[in-house]
Amino acid sequence: MITIRKINDEQDLMRAFQIRRIVFMDEQQVPEEEEFDQFEKESVHFLAFLEDEPCGAARWRKTGEGCKLERFAVLKEFRGKGVGMALVRSVIDDIRMDDNDLPMYLNAQVDAVPLYEKFGFTSVGDIFMECDIKHQRMELK
Repeated sequence: MITIRKINDEQDLMRAFQIRRIVFMDEQQVPEEEEFDQFEKESVHFLAFLEDEPCGAARWRKTGEGCKLERFAVLKEFRGKGVGMALVRSVIDDIRMDDNDLPMYLNAQVDAVPLYEKFGFTSVGDIFMECDIKHQRMELK
């Protein structure tokens, strides 16, 4: 069973950061200074569990353009089991409960575009490079 928890304590935040380190820094070679930024404290963080095992993380934050969904990460051994879908759904639901008038957007890795499309996100503009990975801006109207 997949459960998603909004992070309220330091222990869960460290678990989320560890998942992000493994997925982004170790697997995708994203530099630490790019992965962990000045927005960590102001972001709302989430931790995913599959059968009580921490396996995914995500965050969102308010910007001048709306609510930006970011840092979706699922450990390799848990991919394809619905964890990413559950994380996206939980983050969107939390944003809607917080302030449902603000537009939502994200910079999706190109491989993840189909996941976000399932939630109604549409691609906007050209594909661009971020940390040597192809990305696509997506918006939810």
